[in-house]
Amino acid sequence: MTSSISTSASPVLPVLAEVVRSGFTEGHHRGSLVVLAADGSVELALGDPADPVFPRSSNKPMQAAAILRAGLELSGERLALAAASHSGEDFHLDLVRTMLAEHGLKPDDLQTPPDLPLDAVEAEAYLAAGRVREPLTMNCSGKHAAMLAACVRNGWDTATYLDPAHPLQRLVGEVVAEAAGEPVAAIGTDGCGAPLMAIGLVGLARAFRAFVLAEPGTAERRVADAMRAHPEYVAGTRRPDTWLMREVPGALSKMGAEAVQALALPDGRALAFKIDDGSTRALGPVLARSLELLGVDAPVVTRIGQAPLLGGAEQVGEIRAAF
Repeated sequence: MTSSISTSASPVLPVLAEVVRSGFTEGHHRGSLVVLAADGSVELALGDPADPVFPRSSNKPMQAAAILRAGLELSGERLALAAASHSGEDFHLDLVRTMLAEHGLKPDDLQTPPDLPLDAVEAEAYLAAGRVREPLTMNCSGKHAAMLAACVRNGWDTATYLDPAHPLQRLVGEVVAEAAGEPVAAIGTDGCGAPLMAIGLVGLARAFRAFVLAEPGTAERRVADAMRAHPEYVAGTRRPDTWLMREVPGALSKMGAEAVQALALPDGRALAFKIDDGSTRALGPVLARSLELLGVDAPVVTRIGQAPLLGGAEQVGEIRAAF
């Protein structure tokens, strides 16, 4: 009798971060990472950065560029919010409402799942005010508002805007493949319900590099410029992506769920990584170490890299990069 179960072992990915408590290493976070030099060549590769992953919200700049290519006129804070995983702060939610109203839409048209604000401080205040989960509050509502507006602009069906066969989503797939320089390996469904395109981490880093180096006026450069000019709309006032884009000149940064991060500097240096177990607690230390390898010397790098472990109310250890 033959078994249909494969006995081949999956490759063991390298440790990107270690968990050290009271001087004892109690855990590890493995993953893959790539760092690109200014000319686009691979300067450092750990794990298997060519293996396709779902970039999750790190795909949002490409989705926003597709929305522009679909003919929707967005700029400034509106374009930054179209590429956002926003924190659910009042200024985020107010602008989502405005963007919907500008195109004859309402919050009920959003197909995002009901959720609390992504930011913990905002979520506590939201619940304390007696409010309940809403589609508007979900961190992807800015992207969905822009997608709906693009459909209105083109006369496309708004009820099926999340269908992978929808004209807008087909355009997103084309933009992702073009920016990454590789075909989309798989299509899944993101946490917000939108189609999700899988590419390798090398392709993801290449895409961010392409956005910062794109010619002014192109959809890609317009997205990159809007995100960098209005980073608080891309993330929030208490988020690392915002801090980085404010404090490192010309940086384009976007995290994704399941511990994905991509970043590019204005000279073309870029990075992308994924923590294999999806633990976002390792994001900061790994990102900070990657930025050090890129030669970024700024106080924000130290700030992002701090991931203390507590014992009672005291710090007794840390999560730290291991490469």
